[in-house]
Amino acid sequence: MTSASDPAELRALAEEVARAAAVLVREHAVAGVSVAATKSSDVDVVTAADRACEELIRRLVLERRPGDAFLGEEGDDVAGTSGVRWVVDPIDGTVNFLYGIPEYAVSIAAEVDGEVVAGAVLDVAKDVLYSAHAGGPPTRDGVALAVRHPAPLAHRLVATGFNYTRPVREIQAAAAARLLPHIRDIRRTGSCALDLCRVAEGALDGYVEEGVHLWDHAAAGLIARLAGARVLVTTGAGGQEAVVCGPEHGFDELLAAVRAAGFLRE
Repeated sequence: MTSASDPAELRALAEEVARAAAVLVREHAVAGVSVAATKSSDVDVVTAADRACEELIRRLVLERRPGDAFLGEEGDDVAGTSGVRWVVDPIDGTVNFLYGIPEYAVSIAAEVDGEVVAGAVLDVAKDVLYSAHAGGPPTRDGVALAVRHPAPLAHRLVATGFNYTRPVREIQAAAAARLLPHIRDIRRTGSCALDLCRVAEGALDGYVEEGVHLWDHAAAGLIARLAGARVLVTTGAGGQEAVVCGPEHGFDELLAAVRAAGFLRE
């Protein structure tokens, strides 16, 4: 790996750009938020802030690293020549942002030859920065992270989310109902990136969701893995990409439970 793709340097840039993007997101929040467009369904929304934030991130990254590729949720892909690709969700938790619920994040990851090696997730409303890089410790505002201690399945707090399309939601709702009697409780916060970071910091015992995309989990998945979690990207029962995450200790039991509940395709 060349110095141009040094994970620590990529992490530092991700952190810097995430902070700049968060300032812009807050400015939009103060000015008022409205729907600019919809995507997969009429409840899958995009705001002007999503688009402006992604444009800012792309400009700041490519000014510093013009040879890199760029994949963002809201814009066109940019090809690169360096072997480094940035994977960005400008606002993960857009519906929360639209409603003024303080659960949304800027997520920026850097891949080298297809492998995520650095990432930053900034909880915008709380101004909390999670970040990590290959070979270095995952942190929350500079303090090292570690997953929660082992617990029996019945004592685990598990987060999930629901898809924007009705058929997949129906599958997920039924699966959640089947899982709930076997665990402590379920949480639904509305941000894949923040849920994964909370597994990393020990605030959750697990997470499962279908209908996520690479930009949702690229940065936070790295943070969680380096904090001691396992992150499985697989196929959900509705046929879309799904993520299961939990501490390495006890992960197999969690995976068996979410499979038995019907979250995943057999």
